[in-house]
This record gives sequence, structure tokens and C-alpha cells, in this order.
Amino acid sequence: MNLPNKLTFARVLMIPVFIILMSISFPWGSWDIGDTILPVSHFVAALLFIIAAGTDWIDGYYARKYNLVTNLGKFMDPLADKLLVSAALILLVEIELAPAWVVIIIISRELAVTGLRLVAAGEGTVMAAGSMGKLKTVTQMVAIASLLLHNFPFSYIGFPFGTIMLYISLVFTIISGVDYFVKNWHIMRDSK
Repeated sequence: MNLPNKLTFARVLMIPVFIILMSISFPWGSWDIGDTILPVSHFVAALLFIIAAGTDWIDGYYARKYNLVTNLGKFMDPLADKLLVSAALILLVEIELAPAWVVIIIISRELAVTGLRLVAAGEGTVMAAGSMGKLKTVTQMVAIASLLLHNFPFSYIGFPFGTIMLYISLVFTIISGVDYFVKNWHIMRDSK
């Protein structure tokens, strides 16, 4: 197994640890960060999320640079990303830091585009991520990390940076989803 695939599997293994850190009330204390309280377990979970998100960039970089792209990586990398982002967003709804309707739209878009990619793959077409999709991913990661940190450091000035980034990522999520379907509708129309 090559390095990019090992990093992808490491990201998958981080997800249950992340979920446990966000779901169980560990007696590690908390910090008063301006207008809110940040449990230490949420801080640790946020760091783990940031590390996991970073491995996504690293494994993609190494796979392309050293021509280590494999079918296993093509399958596992987007799956690991969707599992990580979905878990984080659902947990943010649970702790009331993200509205459920926003999370439903984001996850629905991910499932719809994944379905389109599967149909395209069955037709022998590879759908590369566009610039809007990349912007969507970056804004999602920034929004999620900020919300996991309970809006630190912006909580000191009462600026809802994480929430604003979540809505910006929602806009890019919708635009990039529509873009995928408009550019690739012929795949759905012409599939057998």
C-alpha cells in the first residue's frame, strides 16, 4: 500500500476517534472563550479534524506528484472525505452549532454528486473536481473547524465567523452541485 493510501486509511481511522471526542462528555474541563465555553474535548476533536483534513491535501499531492494514483485511492479518498465532513456536520447539529437544514442540503449535494460520479464511471467517464468544488471543500473545512472550536478566536469579539463561513460554504455547495449536473447531464440522459 502506497503512502497516499495509508494517509487516506489513517483519515478513516481518525473519524471514530473524532466522533467519540465530540459525543462523550470527558471530564477534561473547558475554557471560557469570550461569549462561549469551549470544552477541551471539542478542542482536541477540532485539532483531529484539522489534521484529518490536512491529510486529504497531502495524500492528493503525493498521489499526483509521484504518480501513485490507484483505484483503491480513487474509491477511498472521496469516501473518507464525505464520512469526515458528514460526521462533523451532524455532530455540529447535535451540539446546536449548525442548523440542520444547512447540513441536510450539504450532505444531499454530496450524495447526489457521488451518484452522478458513479453513473459517469459506469459510462467510462471520470468527473474531475472543478474550481467551484474545490472552493466548496475549502470553505466547508474552514467553517467546520471554526464551529468545532466554538468560533474561537472570533468569540472574543462576538463575530460569528464560523456561521458566516458555513453559509458561504452552503452557497458554494449549491453552485458547485448545480454546475456538476449542468456540465454532466448528458451522462444521465445518455446512460443505458
